[in-house]
Amino acid sequence: MHGVILDSKTIGKDVDLGPITNLLDSWDVFDLTDSSETNQRIFDADVVLTNKVKIDKSNLEAAKKLKFVSVLATGTDHIDLKEAFKSGVQISNVRGWCTPSVTQHTVALLLSLTNKVSQYSADVSSGKWQSSDTFALLNYHTEELSGKTLGIFGFGELGKAFSIVMKSFGAEILLGEKKKRRPREGRTSFEETLEKSDFISLHCPLTPENAHMIDEAALKRMKRSAFLVNTARGGLINSRHLLNALSSGEIAGAALDVLEEEPPSESELLSASKMPNLIISPHVAWSAIESRKRLVEQTQENIKSFLRGQPVRLVD
Repeated sequence: MHGVILDSKTIGKDVDLGPITNLLDSWDVFDLTDSSETNQRIFDADVVLTNKVKIDKSNLEAAKKLKFVSVLATGTDHIDLKEAFKSGVQISNVRGWCTPSVTQHTVALLLSLTNKVSQYSADVSSGKWQSSDTFALLNYHTEELSGKTLGIFGFGELGKAFSIVMKSFGAEILLGEKKKRRPREGRTSFEETLEKSDFISLHCPLTPENAHMIDEAALKRMKRSAFLVNTARGGLINSRHLLNALSSGEIAGAALDVLEEEPPSESELLSASKMPNLIISPHVAWSAIESRKRLVEQTQENIKSFLRGQPVRLVD
């Protein structure tokens, strides 16, 4: 059997792919693949691995031998699942592999906002502490997580893991309901969650229903002292509305690991990343080395199970 990895660069050069590439007779491993190259690269493949390279109907029609696709991520919106199933191609993904990494990064982003870490580090680098007439600089407003209210939208594995960590800091948790939905038991309405929370953290998948759920109206409901954190999907937030809210002081700050376009072109939001109340990291919440090793391990299991005729983590 022949395998193809379309975008190995997306999981890093510091991760050993040997556990995967030892499984089949031969492999073609590509750093990256443009959509115009996909057909040529997979036409003779039995197994294809892709992180972000799209597999659509035309690709499936070109790959006559293709039997199995293992996605190097959890999301499968770049795969034409309907056509894959019609073609008899099985699709597996990886699950729960980056929960510790994403949780840790979400906490790091929030603490960067509350503790003004980058601002104080810059002050030390510029000599402000060294020239201070007191032992500590008190140039910025910092605050504790204890006693604050955290509103979480999206209470799957990632949302639950983050809530556990935040409870250990002494925060009260509100589970936000979907927009325009009557609150389920244990949930707080969308509007009330925004109004009562000191911190809002997004952990939900992006759907047509919740696209731009954080828009001008939502931001106006938030406290002026509130912080917004997004490690989920960039499309959950209307970027222009967020920038306006940050510029006007409508909310206190935001920390984003995801944007609507990735990698981003120059945009107003990206140009504003030097604002002291806006932190942007380049979609790396998932990327701890341990997480990427688990990704390889699960992918190895996916291929082994497929070869045994007992596939696991099938996407349906």
